[in-house]
Amino acid sequence: MTLKLLAASVTPLRDDGRKLDEDAIAPLVAFLERHGADGVFSCGTTGEGVLLGEAERRLAAEAFREAVAGTLIVHCGAQTTAESAALANHAASIGADGAAVIPPPYYPMDEDGLVEHFTAVAHACSPLPFYLYAFAARSGYKLTIPVVQRVRERCDNVAGLKVSESDMDDLRPYLELGVSVFVGSEPLIPQALEAGGAVGSVSGLAAAFPETVADVLHGRVDDGPARLTALRGALGVVSFIPALKVALGLRGVPVRPDVRAPLRPIDATRRAAVEQLVAAVPTG
Repeated sequence: MTLKLLAASVTPLRDDGRKLDEDAIAPLVAFLERHGADGVFSCGTTGEGVLLGEAERRLAAEAFREAVAGTLIVHCGAQTTAESAALANHAASIGADGAAVIPPPYYPMDEDGLVEHFTAVAHACSPLPFYLYAFAARSGYKLTIPVVQRVRERCDNVAGLKVSESDMDDLRPYLELGVSVFVGSEPLIPQALEAGGAVGSVSGLAAAFPETVADVLHGRVDDGPARLTALRGALGVVSFIPALKVALGLRGVPVRPDVRAPLRPIDATRRAAVEQLVAAVPTG
């Protein structure tokens, strides 16, 4: 099996984060693919997807599709079923390789409600491969195994899962479902591959450091989990997305540090830490 690394890409913005910077997407994708990414996961958590308007998300998806030579999965999760379905249908119309949806945040959903939501969105993009996206820290509640099983029974285009849970005990049940799983928590990649079920990673760290994650995914280093844990720690949690954008700029990619409010750019102290991280990356 050929493992895939999909960079959970940032979304380039300008004008203090108020506008999409479409011109930066092609050089960003070229950088990612040149440094080990096999494709892109767009408009997800790292891509500020839920902070963008529906029209912006469509434009970003189109620009990524034009630029990505490899696999493009478009995150289409939104607060409402109607918007999620519309975005998934759009992803299919532009020739994306998949659509992914996280459970709607804010309102806690019961099992029946989630099944209906995912089913409606999967049908909206069929036969495009559909991925359920498990990330309780962002949705506010877990995507349960029974929900996944019921959606699979009703939708023949369910291709797999993106799972960003950070504990192996939470990840393992998804790996045992017999579907393709992209691992989102990079330090768990080696354990997930050993357990079976993982087909690669959709990685936020790969948005600026694709070669580092690729080395771990493909077993080229022995201390992979420690490296990735340290890298995530240095970037910070609150500052993760703006720090990635600064790192990209320092690496010569024309991505501005702009983020969509209420996210904020990093301060001087965090920038100095990011500069050290970039300086440690081998050139070439």
